[in-house]
Amino acid sequence: MTTDTSRFHLSLAKRTIFTLPDAAGVGIECRSGSVWVTLDNDPRDVVLAAGERFEGDSHRRMLVSALEPSCITVSGSRPAALPVHEPARSPWRLRPHGMSPA
Repeated sequence: MTTDTSRFHLSLAKRTIFTLPDAAGVGIECRSGSVWVTLDNDPRDVVLAAGERFEGDSHRRMLVSALEPSCITVSGSRPAALPVHEPARSPWRLRPHGMSPA
């Protein structure tokens, strides 16, 4: 993972779920593998293959689930709903699960 707060790369093991509390303005690019992107209370489910990108357009929680071992780039990684003065606690959570994000 890089230290640039506006863009970083992340490797995900199969079935790992990466949670973003606020998806507004956050881009997810699948660099390898494939990931399933879903937003809370949004009927869309997006599957990204290598080279594809999705950008969150609303203030909702986003779940990125690795369908296979994958690498993603997260950009615009300071969601608008998070206070700028809160550097001590990371807004990102990475949880390995044995199930889908639904």
